[in-house]
Amino acid sequence: MMNTKVYKAVHDLAEKLMMAANKNDQKKFDVLLQQLKSICDENENTPKDHPVQWETLADFTEELEDAITIYKKALVKAISINNKDHMSSIAFSMATLQLELGQKDEAIKNLQNAKVSANKITDKELKAEIHDLLEPLVEEEG
Repeated sequence: MMNTKVYKAVHDLAEKLMMAANKNDQKKFDVLLQQLKSICDENENTPKDHPVQWETLADFTEELEDAITIYKKALVKAISINNKDHMSSIAFSMATLQLELGQKDEAIKNLQNAKVSANKITDKELKAEIHDLLEPLVEEEG
C-alpha cells in the first residue's frame, strides 16, 4: 500500500508537470521533475518506496534511454510487491520507448511479460493496447 502523502505529492507533481509540458514551460518542467526525482531518491529502499513514483518519473523523463532505466527500476519494485497493474503498465510503457529506439527484441519481451501480468488486471484498455502493440511484432518475427 502506498503512503498517502507520497501518493498525493507524486500525483500533484504529475499534474503540474503536464501543465508545464502543455505550456512548453521547460524551466518550470525541469524544476518539477527535479522535485519528483528527489521524492523518489528520498524514499528509495524505505517503507515509502513504491513503483508508482518511479513510473511517474519515467513517464516525464524526456531522454528515452534514461526513461527506460527508470522504468526498469520501477518494474523491479512492482514485481517485488507483486502489483500486476504496475507490472503491466510499466512493461508496456518501457516497450513503447524501446520500439522508438529500435530495440525490438527487448520490446517484445516486455510486451509478453506485460501480457502475462495483464491477465490478472481489470484495465481492459491497457490489455487491448498491449495486445495491439505485441501482435504485429510477433507476426513480423514469425
